[in-house]
Amino acid sequence: MAIFLYRSCVRTKSVELYRNFSGINLRQIHTPCRSTVAKIYSNTSSAMNGSLIRHSFKCSIPWIRLISARNMHSSKPLKNSLPLETNTNVAKDVIMFKHDNARFFKILNIFALTQFLFWTYLSHFCYTQMKDAPVAKEKKEDQQWWRSINLGENKYKNTLAVFCFIIGYGILAGSWMFTLKSVRYLVLRKGGKEVTFVTYGPFGKNRMLTVGLENVSCEESRKSATTQVPIKVKGHLLYYMLDMRGEFKNGKLFDVTAGMKRVLI
Repeated sequence: MAIFLYRSCVRTKSVELYRNFSGINLRQIHTPCRSTVAKIYSNTSSAMNGSLIRHSFKCSIPWIRLISARNMHSSKPLKNSLPLETNTNVAKDVIMFKHDNARFFKILNIFALTQFLFWTYLSHFCYTQMKDAPVAKEKKEDQQWWRSINLGENKYKNTLAVFCFIIGYGILAGSWMFTLKSVRYLVLRKGGKEVTFVTYGPFGKNRMLTVGLENVSCEESRKSATTQVPIKVKGHLLYYMLDMRGEFKNGKLFDVTAGMKRVLI
């Protein structure tokens, strides 16, 4: 079969063979015939410059079927979508991320402030109003254990006062830290060398922090994150959090700037 195809190639015009073999998928040809057909196609295709025509035919052997394929040589270049080729030298400030949820943080901080006032008052009450009322020793054996404790004693009174103050202060500090680390806007500055974190403030005002990209490291990809994207800034405690309920205005630009994981020394 291979010898027959090769001899027919010699006797036939180059143009006609090019049209016949241009649509052949060489992977579907039996191994003994494949090298010969590939040689024929390479010889004929070098003489022609034009669009390939789809064609199918059957060989003399019934179990070999050559099926036409798509254009094997595309004139259009492949699109290169590598993220590292994104232009980061922006001509003006670009908002990469936005999460506007000021109402939630306003309610959160009002709740934290009221809790702080409540637990502070309770701490003051424990320290000033609890009286020392010792229980008689002969009655301790007959009473339940919690009735036999003198809460007005200094060790109990001071412990309760400090414990209540710590609870109130912890709620307020935790709420404020969460507010200050929640990113409202993430902006890539002009030139693409610095990024600005615009976060919420405890009293409604925005806070801004501008740092170089070499001092920023994203700990998790935005595509794999489920709730928040943590970003570490060199020299700052805790992480800046990007809520996934927000909107990435320019995701590709974020991936190659603030969204990259770096080693902060």
